Amino acid sequence: MKLRVSSVAEGEITAALRYYEQQSPGLGAELLLEYESAVRRVVTHPEAWRRIGPNSRRCLLRRFPYGVVYGREGDELVVTAFMALRRDPDRWNDRIR
Repeated sequence: MKLRVSSVAEGEITAALRYYEQQSPGLGAELLLEYESAVRRVVTHPEAWRRIGPNSRRCLLRRFPYGVVYGREGDELVVTAFMALRRDPDRWNDRIR
């Protein structure tokens, strides 16, 4: 299955990586590894994760308070958000409907 990351989600990932790297050198790289691990799980088992909208699911990262929000569009999985779990969840409502 193909995976595509929306430009908005890419921006959220980049911002999170920068934030963690500023907190402690190397922490951004660790977040990236966790994100990549979550994406591999999603691609391998796309239906395994909790449904949070009609066509959206969320896979949680194991070490960081983030979720990868994705949906299926034809033969692609599309990451629509890199959700900071400590933020207002309504922030992503327009992308999960």
